[in-house]
Amino acid sequence: MITTKIFEATGGKREAHVTITVDDPMLPFKGQLCEVLRQYEEVKDSLGYDMRPVFRRWFLSDSANQQALLPDDGECATSVVEQPPLDLTKVALWVWMVQDVVVARDADGIYSVEAFGHMHLFETGIIRPGLGPREAMASMLSDTDRALFRRGGSLLGNCVRTWLFVRNVDLDYAEVVKGRNDAFQTLGLTPATRFIASTGIGGRQADPAVAVAFDSYSILGLEEGRMRHISAPSHLNPTYEYGVAFERATSVDYDDRRHLFVSGTASIDNKGNIVWPGDIMRQTLRMIENVGALLEAASFDWDDVGQMLVYLRDPADYEMVSDMFEERFGGIPFLILLAPVCRPGWLVEMECMAMKKA
Repeated sequence: MITTKIFEATGGKREAHVTITVDDPMLPFKGQLCEVLRQYEEVKDSLGYDMRPVFRRWFLSDSANQQALLPDDGECATSVVEQPPLDLTKVALWVWMVQDVVVARDADGIYSVEAFGHMHLFETGIIRPGLGPREAMASMLSDTDRALFRRGGSLLGNCVRTWLFVRNVDLDYAEVVKGRNDAFQTLGLTPATRFIASTGIGGRQADPAVAVAFDSYSILGLEEGRMRHISAPSHLNPTYEYGVAFERATSVDYDDRRHLFVSGTASIDNKGNIVWPGDIMRQTLRMIENVGALLEAASFDWDDVGQMLVYLRDPADYEMVSDMFEERFGGIPFLILLAPVCRPGWLVEMECMAMKKA
């Protein structure tokens, strides 16, 4: 099944978010993959030759056996994570597409995209096999800072969004947080400067020696004031109050559009406490309310949302959460995935991206 949200900026330039899932869960993996790829080509044909993928993510049920079978076409930055789709299929795909852009793969593996008058950088699948989660996280962030420095930027000045996929989130997330804090302290990211919108979530790689994997998105050349960090103090407290370091959301202004990146958001109050422990329906409602508060703080509403990823700890909660999202957000591309959240008491978490005209 294909779900597409098309956005048109001031001046008519388009972008789109697409999710692709499989209708028949009884097919073997190769059959499901072929079906997703067929639908992917169908989407590209329907959107037109001038719409280019700039970022995509594969969600797999068994990365150790499936990841090597994915196409390696170099078309755009491609992220891969074992976060099984909870509709009982083996593979799903999210794609971000933009009209009239130039996509290139640099020598260091980072994809550069010329769009909206700026250079966008996508880094995916960064790993440090054999290193512990703290050392791996600090090393990857430091290397991203060096890669940005070579291009005239820095992690502090240019990184907009990160994703941290933790092999065993219940065991290792605290060490991942320490590694991020170590790197941020060294690189100047503090409560007085800024952090980065982020999701830290359960997710495995094909290599069992990988404790944490890393994706990042950065933008070069933004004028001061174009990137803003969004808070909703009536609903959510600053993350540093409970020892972690990320922005609740980040917006970016271009001449013709504004983007909003909402970090992984759960059922939490403005004191950092879990709201409605043990109650999946009420946690889902509070999570949606929190994301709504962040959208409103950035002058967005739900009609502007282009895609959503929803993470569940317990597969038994899928049917209820799926029904709630279909009822409220049936026109928005979303995927519901098996991925434990960073606190055991959180049963559900979500992230999203939104777009609106400037």
